[in-house]
Amino acid sequence: MGTPKTVGPGKTGIVLVSDHASNLVPEGLDLGVPPGTMDMHIAVDIGVEGVAERMARRHAIPAHLACVSRLVIDLHREEDHPNLIPMESDGVLVPGNIGADRAERLAKFYHPYHDAMADWLDEADPRLIVSLHSFTPQLETQPDENRPWEVALLYNQNAEPARHAIRLFAAQGLTVGDNQPYSGRELNATMNRHAEAKGRDYLAIEVRNDLIATEAGQARWAALIADVAQRTVLALDAK
Repeated sequence: MGTPKTVGPGKTGIVLVSDHASNLVPEGLDLGVPPGTMDMHIAVDIGVEGVAERMARRHAIPAHLACVSRLVIDLHREEDHPNLIPMESDGVLVPGNIGADRAERLAKFYHPYHDAMADWLDEADPRLIVSLHSFTPQLETQPDENRPWEVALLYNQNAEPARHAIRLFAAQGLTVGDNQPYSGRELNATMNRHAEAKGRDYLAIEVRNDLIATEAGQARWAALIADVAQRTVLALDAK
């Protein structure tokens, strides 16, 4: 239960990972959240699984996808992060996480996910990792703050791939966030661990979730992200 899944071909130059692709709550665990919560952005990165699967099957970019909700454990946080097991998210209380056994959830979900990703990336030896997330246009707790970006690139120390991708997305007429609405200098746990620490190039991409909520949107963005990733590799290799 909660074991990550991989889709797409084997060894290739570009791969994709997604920490928040699922809204699964394992059997026997009751989070105690209101009805409908598990379909919200606080439980899953809306649209990301569909984009990732299309990139794998139509664009030969294999994907490593989480299969447990971020409300069970946030796989895109450091092990000691205070919100690793969130007790509240965007104004929604998560009663089932109050007093949760942190060590048990790390052992059941976090460590298997990241250990599997490490092995998978070692085997794939990719030229570029795409870390795919989506963000909500407006937080419930910040109703007066709209997020105008259609896509965003996050980065920490290794900014060069992101700079190429920002330029390439902007050339498509898109409004592109540069370390917005989140900063990769603060929220970059998975890529810090599996990319920057290993000297691997990556693109941490956030797509506004209303743009990928439908199959048509997912197909469009799968093609767009695949193209930008491929052209980023060309730009990196041309230097």
